[in-house]
Amino acid sequence: MRIARFTTSGQDPRYGVVHGEDGAERIAVISGDPLYAGIVPTGEVLALAGVRLLAPVIPRSKILGIGRNYAAHAAELDNEVPLAEPLVFLKPNTSVVGPEDPIRLPALSREVHYEGELAVVIARMCRDVPAERAGEVVIGYTCANDVTARDLQRRDGQWWRAKGFDSFCPLGPYLVTDLDVSDLRITTRLDGRTVQDGRTRDMVFDVARLVAHVSAVMTLLPGDVILTGTPEGVGPLAAGQRVEVEIEGIGVLANPVVDR
Repeated sequence: MRIARFTTSGQDPRYGVVHGEDGAERIAVISGDPLYAGIVPTGEVLALAGVRLLAPVIPRSKILGIGRNYAAHAAELDNEVPLAEPLVFLKPNTSVVGPEDPIRLPALSREVHYEGELAVVIARMCRDVPAERAGEVVIGYTCANDVTARDLQRRDGQWWRAKGFDSFCPLGPYLVTDLDVSDLRITTRLDGRTVQDGRTRDMVFDVARLVAHVSAVMTLLPGDVILTGTPEGVGPLAAGQRVEVEIEGIGVLANPVVDR
């Protein structure tokens, strides 16, 4: 199931289930937020082409990022692979934007990178989740771009600035449920040129292990997002470019890049 969060003519955001073939999709509008109200159709159906897609979820609480979860990506930045346990950092929910929203390059950085990733969305409040039960607390998955100010990341040691600027966490286009994410292709394109091409099977720690690890430390809330790491091929963004993250079974998340 593909769930969209959208707006029409500047109205308050609504949710719907997307059906149909590419180019002719329609949205069956549902009542309320599916995280809290489930899937309750209203009977209204809209053409996808006539709405503006928003980030499919705005985390009420937090975004947890996983660093160096693909060995080849760790190697390209001359970092060690964290084999004992995942390397985790936080991004604020104010960094979230949706499809076609601009990524805004801050004046504080001269080296902002794209990082295409699979994002996991938590369904309900939970903690101490065993890996074998992780699927019970996940509502679905979406595409993410863990935009990073690489120069600030190296300079600060702590990653709050490098990862936390407004617009540094595009999410979308849909929240997809009932998806086997064990071996999906992740592709990032910059101005149409493929710059990342990886598969989720190459994660050091899979989704179940990540959910178990972070929930052993802190309570996860409905709508919390876990970014699962990026394949090799990261690189700089410049104003005027367009970056696309495509994940098999989910869709394409596209964002223009502008100066802040």
